[in-house]
Amino acid sequence: MEELKHECGVAMIRLLKPLDYYKEKYGTRAYGFNKLYLMMEKQHNRGQEGAGFAAVNLHTEPGTEYMFREKAEGKDAITEIFKPRPRLKEEGEDGFEGSQLLMGHVRYSTTGKSGLKYVHPFLRRNNWRAKNLCLCGNFNMTNIDSVFQFLTEQGQSPRIYGDSYITLELMGHRLDREVERLYGEAKQKGLERQEITRYIDEHVEMANVLKTTMPHFDGGYVMCGLTGSGELFAVRDPWGIRPAFYYRDEEVMVLASERPVIQTCFDLEADDIRELQPGQAIIVHRSGAVSLEQILPPQKFSACSFERIYFSRGSDRDIYQERKRLGEQLTQPILEAVGGDVEHTVFSYIPNTAEVSFCGMADGMRRLKHDVRTEKVVWKDIKLRTFITEGNERNDLAAHVYDISYGSLRPYEDHLVIIDDSIVRGTTLRESIFKILDRLHPKKIVMVSSSPQIRYPDYYGIDMSRLEELCAFRAAIALIEERGMQQLVDDTYRRCKADAAQETSAVLRNHVRDIYAPFTVAEINQKIVEMLRPEGMQAPVELVFQSIEGLHRACPSHPGDWYFTGHYPTPGGMRMVNQAFVNYVENRKR
Repeated sequence: MEELKHECGVAMIRLLKPLDYYKEKYGTRAYGFNKLYLMMEKQHNRGQEGAGFAAVNLHTEPGTEYMFREKAEGKDAITEIFKPRPRLKEEGEDGFEGSQLLMGHVRYSTTGKSGLKYVHPFLRRNNWRAKNLCLCGNFNMTNIDSVFQFLTEQGQSPRIYGDSYITLELMGHRLDREVERLYGEAKQKGLERQEITRYIDEHVEMANVLKTTMPHFDGGYVMCGLTGSGELFAVRDPWGIRPAFYYRDEEVMVLASERPVIQTCFDLEADDIRELQPGQAIIVHRSGAVSLEQILPPQKFSACSFERIYFSRGSDRDIYQERKRLGEQLTQPILEAVGGDVEHTVFSYIPNTAEVSFCGMADGMRRLKHDVRTEKVVWKDIKLRTFITEGNERNDLAAHVYDISYGSLRPYEDHLVIIDDSIVRGTTLRESIFKILDRLHPKKIVMVSSSPQIRYPDYYGIDMSRLEELCAFRAAIALIEERGMQQLVDDTYRRCKADAAQETSAVLRNHVRDIYAPFTVAEINQKIVEMLRPEGMQAPVELVFQSIEGLHRACPSHPGDWYFTGHYPTPGGMRMVNQAFVNYVENRKR
């Protein structure tokens, strides 16, 4: 219910036939351009704060543009960057639309940095085609400070301190070295002037560039790029945290953050599409040759489970079934919460992402021979940007995001079960949901989360980076204070402080897990209810969360669960959560 912002979505297309082929078969030379637009619109769910695309035309003469880029901010950014341009000329002066390499990106800001300069793709210019580099990605790097230090020690001076720009500068530096290597080879072969340029353009090995760039980074990523000489690539982090799917035939190679995007845009079956593997890159050479390269050794597989619970489109064949299982697995604890009195219980959900889990929950009840009553009790009335204001203004906005269906249950007789996909900060529950549900006078409200308690921030691309924003963490701290356990906070602070000062690779433990260790899930649930229950509310409330075991049963192929367990797959994640606790304690002392 509390909208989380995901780091981004990517889309790539490499046309493998001459443009006239697409003109004859599909009626337009802008086939790739049009498909990129569709792929980006289909991933609008992954980013509505900005969008951009880049393209490379392989057949332009010196003195004319060959590498294009457009960026825009706002929820209509995709429409803006694809706004109608001059019609294609038959003689082939077709600019953007006539490009063979195309790359798009949709963005949510999760770092608090906004503005057009932070919208992907990022472009590094040079008069040598092969040295032009354009990058975009779905990523968040946890060790950008050490990479920044590495660059500055080499004598570079990045213009902006941010993972996107620093990644661009490091990879651009490695691309320069690759071009210089080829220049030396060409000279040894006796080539001169434009012969050298052609040799370089035709022999760039992006695998060399990636293998000397990506080992510097700790984080979750799918990094995508184009070069001016016609290289296209995408590389996935070695833990498999962030997703990437691709398809290739004799006409195109396409890649996207979500599988249904490719299915829908190219009329394919799910089994036609492959997933990029951890540490693997797909590279399309200037010639059109497609290869898969292992850039980094695979690490412990940690594909993000939140992609399955919340972020990815529920239209994916497997995600749809997984979300239904998440709901179905909650039937027994729900029955216990209502005392088995299904006859006097109304079942509903928070729109819109919890709808599939709700269907699974209802199916589970029916399998247990219960004739459940389902209603659309809650409506998401309007889309208000509650994250743009603070304090009382934010609370007032949050209170009006949702509305209810009056008369949907029998006052003082019916229990009300409401399922959501996650409970993160609790702001919307406190300021809106509980208040409006109480107007229906339910006998009891059972608030259900299809995911487990979110106890830890994410550092791989999701907008939950501060411990004190998480209602589960606030509840644990409240229990510590009530029970006179301040020494636990002090001891945890000292351990976190010591580890936060270490090199990233030396941090091997998340000490914040100790804060939760003394308490059961039920104890934290009860404290969350006490903290989020608005003044004057009449109906009793009980929280039901998915179990960790239930999560893994429902989503067996996506074991990444650090939000819930604190088991970060990378040392950088553990260092950052320890630092977050240090920041929390020190901020409280001010």
